[in-house]
Parts: sequence; C-alpha cells; structure tokens
Amino acid sequence: MALNILIVDDSAAMRSIIQKTLHISGLELENVYQAKNGAEALQMLEENWVDLALVDINMPVMDGETLINHVRENPDLADLPIVVVSTESSEARITQLRAKDVEFIHKPFAPETLRETVFQLTGVENGTSTLSGGNFDF
Repeated sequence: MALNILIVDDSAAMRSIIQKTLHISGLELENVYQAKNGAEALQMLEENWVDLALVDINMPVMDGETLINHVRENPDLADLPIVVVSTESSEARITQLRAKDVEFIHKPFAPETLRETVFQLTGVENGTSTLSGGNFDF
C-alpha cells in the first residue's frame, strides 16, 4: 500500500530531511505533501487524502497543537495518525500532546525511529530499507 504523508514544519531543511528519511526507509510512498505551518496543513488536508501527518509543534501562523486540535475535532480527519516531531522538552506538554492520540519523536531523531513509528502507525509491513543501524541523527 503506497502512503500519502504530510510533513508540517516551519523549517524547509527539516521538511527535506524528513522526506529523505521517508524515501530511504523502505516505505512505499505515493505522495509526500509539505506545509510550513498548521494553516497550510489544514488546507492540504482539505484538498488531499493523507494517511499520516508528521507535525512540528512550534511554528508561526498556526502551531502544531492547534492543528492537532482542528484535526481531532473534524469527523473526516479525527482518526488521522499523527506523529509530533519536535524539540519540545516539557514532559507536561508531551503528555498533553499524547493525550490527543499522537505519537512523539524528539528532534534530533534517528532515521530508524521515524521508520519504525511510521510502520507501526500505518500498519504497513517493513519494506526493503536502505537504513541499516547507522549512528547518525537528524
């Protein structure tokens, strides 16, 4: 099953790193959409089918938590798997986010962590991956 994934981060460099990580992870991807804030992400979600969203928290215009709230309140999107990919270090805030039925990955992240989280949330089986236990973090 080919996945449609939305990457939401105000950093173009981070969006690129995440997209490259997804491509080398062995996942079968159909479309990878990008948005630089929550408002753009909501528009993307209205216009496109998305199987999974990877969302930063601290962004201008609309932050990731507000985006998550909008998604969870929308009956058409409420079940969308979301992974927060953030430098957020407040355990209270992370707990608050997890209560919204999201996974959390700290930046910097190991590519394997992203790959395994996406596999787990989407139910896809591990494909052929070019990631092999390297000691590099993004």
